[in-house]
Amino acid sequence: MKKLLAILLVLALALSLAACGGGQEAEPSNNEGQEESDLSYVMEKGELVIGYTDYAPMNYTDENGVFTGFDTELATLVCEKLGLEPVFVEIYWDTKEVELNAKSIDCIWNGLTIDDERKATMEITVPYVKNAQVVLMKKGAEYAGLESLIGKAVAAEQGSAGEKIIQNDENLQQANYVPKTLQTECLMEVKAGTADAAILDLTLAKTMTGEGTSYEDLEIVDHLAEENYGVAFRKGSDICAEVNKIFAELVEDGSMAALADKYGLELAE
Repeated sequence: MKKLLAILLVLALALSLAACGGGQEAEPSNNEGQEESDLSYVMEKGELVIGYTDYAPMNYTDENGVFTGFDTELATLVCEKLGLEPVFVEIYWDTKEVELNAKSIDCIWNGLTIDDERKATMEITVPYVKNAQVVLMKKGAEYAGLESLIGKAVAAEQGSAGEKIIQNDENLQQANYVPKTLQTECLMEVKAGTADAAILDLTLAKTMTGEGTSYEDLEIVDHLAEENYGVAFRKGSDICAEVNKIFAELVEDGSMAALADKYGLELAE
């Protein structure tokens, strides 16, 4: 009997130890359940997918068929420092955040205006270029402030800062809004006479109008809200902090200023 009891006690102890060991193996590791960082995600891919629209002087194809622009060159330079391959993907501006969150792109690098609404839903870098919204019309057109556009056709890019101005200004709310996919299409509308005015970025307006351009018959008649550009990443993305560090380096060594001079832009302070 004593021998039988001893055997049962040994078996019970063995089962108890096995149960304890199994419980330890079932414990999750420290990394289990944690989301992969955005920086790790792009490093593993070896590339940064950059969302853009055709928007001179930020991202565009020049007369020689070369894809270039301030943001194009800046993004390429930053990617070199990160050890990533830049992959530029043309997007529809009005669905840019959908593309970003779906990971179709990793950032929006295309003269994105920084505002509180966007900062609430995306991770945005420090400001790097100054901009403003302007009113553009045909030369000789009558303009006496925004109230003179009441009842007139006014074009702007969907999802842009220009569209927000039209939606929020009491005078422009009484205009006939003409939504377009690209800011360059707004220029076409004014040139064709199908829109009386366009509200768009100063940076684009300066580049696309004036002597020797396709829109030399158009001119800036008013400056509205001043603003700054930033690069947008997914909310909480740790890529943003790394890009901010590189921006600081490029400002310090003069590379950012040289690019701004090349494309006729003014850096944010």
